Amino acid sequence: MTRVAELSTPALVVVAPSLAWNLDAMSATLPGARLRPHVKAHKCTSLAALQLARGHAGFTCATPSEVVGMARAGLGEDLLLANQCVDNARLRAMADTAARVTVAIDSAETIDAAAANGIREVLIDVNVGMPRCGCRPDDARRLADDARSRGLTVRGVMGYEGHVVGLADRAERVEKTDAAMARLVAAHDAVGGDVVSAGGTGTFDINTAATEIQAGSYALMDTAYGSLGLPFRPALRIAATVVHVSAKYAVADCGLKALGMDHGNPTIDGAEVWFCSDEHVSFAPATPVGVGDRVFVQPAHVDPTIAYHAWMHLADDEGMDAGIVERWPVDLRGWDF
Repeated sequence: MTRVAELSTPALVVVAPSLAWNLDAMSATLPGARLRPHVKAHKCTSLAALQLARGHAGFTCATPSEVVGMARAGLGEDLLLANQCVDNARLRAMADTAARVTVAIDSAETIDAAAANGIREVLIDVNVGMPRCGCRPDDARRLADDARSRGLTVRGVMGYEGHVVGLADRAERVEKTDAAMARLVAAHDAVGGDVVSAGGTGTFDINTAATEIQAGSYALMDTAYGSLGLPFRPALRIAATVVHVSAKYAVADCGLKALGMDHGNPTIDGAEVWFCSDEHVSFAPATPVGVGDRVFVQPAHVDPTIAYHAWMHLADDEGMDAGIVERWPVDLRGWDF
């Protein structure tokens, strides 16, 4: 059996017992349809199959290629594209799958594009406080009426409190989640439908207004969410090789092209990370390391980190001596079908 220490680096490593713990912990809190796992966090149909096996048949997707890939993998019972799309070819590709596909809309243009390309079901995306996509709550009824007039089924509403999910203070997270969801509930009252879709890993046990929670990062975790005291274990790390040692610092082969950096520097146990460059991380180890030694680099943001890698290596334990029991393709990465 190949050991983690024998992998070519940088290598994405998933600790199987921690992954299983996270999946089980979330399922215990949000069973069945209460959770719509967000596959953008792991981009891997093999991992999605484990979520389905725990009773979560609906999935959230960030890109049309994720929708098509999930459908091709037989995971298409209920797929939500939780982003707007006006690309005719990609909308048609989703509509042409055998999956049940729902698309987020927030404007006349997104309604027109969905209706013209065979999409049958939509959610009205509502801006609940994060300056990204989503209509004003007061516009939700008009958009729902417009969508229905075009022959689309409006299943309900969605809104993402992304400005709230990472707040360090739980009381502040609760207060601001409640405020965001008040806007979404008001829009839902105007729109109707069975679905109120919202939430993320940081608010999975706080957001009680939503009928389904779109959490994704919980499965693998990262250091940003790890600082919030959530009941999930760090299951993802990158195995890297030390390639240079100086008097005060060392360098390993895991840089910007292997890490999502929007939430800050990664961490290395027993070391102070100085900075990352294209192919390297420079760090000051508390105890000496040598060229050729291996270190684990833990990312601050799991989603973009995984998108840099073609494979996940599933390990049976925590350390460098752990055995690789499976190798999963990150088969939902990229934008092409």
